[in-house]
Amino acid sequence: MLKNISVVLFGTKYPENVGSTARAMRNMDCSDLILVNPPLWNMERAMPLATAKGHEIVEKARICPDLETALADHSKIYGTTARTGGWRKGVLTPAEAAPLIVQQLKDGEKIALVFGPEDRGLTNDETKLCSRLINIPTSEESSSLNLSQAVLIILYECFKEALEKPFTPAGPPEERITTFQEQEILAANLQETLLAIDFLKEDNADYWMLPVKRFMSRINIKRNEFNLLMGICRQIKWITGKASSKK
Repeated sequence: MLKNISVVLFGTKYPENVGSTARAMRNMDCSDLILVNPPLWNMERAMPLATAKGHEIVEKARICPDLETALADHSKIYGTTARTGGWRKGVLTPAEAAPLIVQQLKDGEKIALVFGPEDRGLTNDETKLCSRLINIPTSEESSSLNLSQAVLIILYECFKEALEKPFTPAGPPEERITTFQEQEILAANLQETLLAIDFLKEDNADYWMLPVKRFMSRINIKRNEFNLLMGICRQIKWITGKASSKK
């Protein structure tokens, strides 16, 4: 789905961040990882954070000496920035960037997402190589994101945009509404239970049950709820019967 997106990590200091980035990429169906001049590259330290599914991404990661080399075969470059204002105009949020990126992917373009070093991000000169800039909105009190978090957020927006059908959770299985016969059975059991706990009196119990039956008719009790209420009635009647036998 996001096969033509390259995640470009420029000057990433910690191999563990490369590993966790690979894991995030695998979650979002993106597999092309480029490392630009990593100062302390160590694949063994990256692998545990990549988990088993991200190992292949780490193993196949390309290492380039500079940004120009890494970006050479890409047609659109999106840089990430924590800073806005000044000359950095027209900065996009991930949600705003995603439709542009996905359309460009559909047009056959190859896209690069560039992330700078953990401690300083991309400099002004480095962002000049980028077609557009992306900023992830965060709390003013805590604006620093882990590298893999930033990668995941942007790829998630692209992944969601690229879905042919909007994702909707499956939710619980559908249960049918109880039939009239089942509702009558439940009402009878409720009446027996309410009599057992002395909520209803034997004298004219059917009459005093009418408000309960009207209430039940309005709430569209489903079959699983029927089973639940029948179970509660059985348990209450068992407990009251046990108590009565001890007297």
